Amino acid sequence: MIRTEGLTKFYASRCVVNGVSFSIADREIVGFLGLNGAGKTTSLRMLAGLLTPSSGRIEIDGRDLLDDPLSMQWRIGFLPEPPPLYDDMRVSSYLEFAARLKGLDVETSRRRLAEVIDLCDLREVSDEAIQTLSHGFKQRVGIAQAIVHDPDFVILDEPINGLDPVQIVEMRTLIRKLKEKHTVLISSHILGEISQTCDRVLIMHRGRVEHEQELAKPQGGGRIRLVVRGEAQALETAVRSVPAVESTKVVSSSDGVIDLEVRMTTDQSEALAKAIVGAGLGLKRLEDEKSQLEQTFLKLTGANV
Repeated sequence: MIRTEGLTKFYASRCVVNGVSFSIADREIVGFLGLNGAGKTTSLRMLAGLLTPSSGRIEIDGRDLLDDPLSMQWRIGFLPEPPPLYDDMRVSSYLEFAARLKGLDVETSRRRLAEVIDLCDLREVSDEAIQTLSHGFKQRVGIAQAIVHDPDFVILDEPINGLDPVQIVEMRTLIRKLKEKHTVLISSHILGEISQTCDRVLIMHRGRVEHEQELAKPQGGGRIRLVVRGEAQALETAVRSVPAVESTKVVSSSDGVIDLEVRMTTDQSEALAKAIVGAGLGLKRLEDEKSQLEQTFLKLTGANV
């Protein structure tokens, strides 16, 4: 378990994190949601042991992080934004370097290298230079380096930033897999991804945690909104190929761009995205329906999403 109490950080006279207290249970995915500048990244960097709080406590399983920061950091994996990659290195060489840097011996490094390459679906690019990879693959390499030493806690700062819709769906699937072995903390300013990925959300605004909410997992899939470029009949055929699709409704259609509402009996958004892309259509957006969480976020921050 991670627990913070009165976590505060000043830069000179400016308070960027102000009295933040919360706890995170084992095998939980928790999202830090807030506008840019809300204090999310600073909070995560303190949790990762990379920044020293001005005041307050961070406890990991009852032990103060600041009492033995070097030892405690081995229990934490961190993906900053942007990822800490070396563009001229091959993926496998970089991950082996990251493993050795984190104290793993040669035999353990090789074993963990194979495991994280499989988990992060990097097999096809393992011998390629990082600079040749797409942004989506680079993010996966960044996550692989964060978990190569098999930490208890994984901290991801804006892991979906800059990804296209298909890459976002793939990243969502990967993050859910991480929960099988790790406690996961994610920061994002994208409400839809936090609500679809996390078990619980903390909304930060102006350095404070203003709202905390459990995210119920619905039995059904609810409604999905799609914005797709392509031909209407081809889109309808692709969408209907997913068994969980119950009904569809065209919200608008203009200049070859279709806004479609899809009602699903179970959450099959990943299959839906793959069917659309597989049909040669351009998936511009995929998101769930507006939720109560969104209304809370708007009220607290005054943002437009």
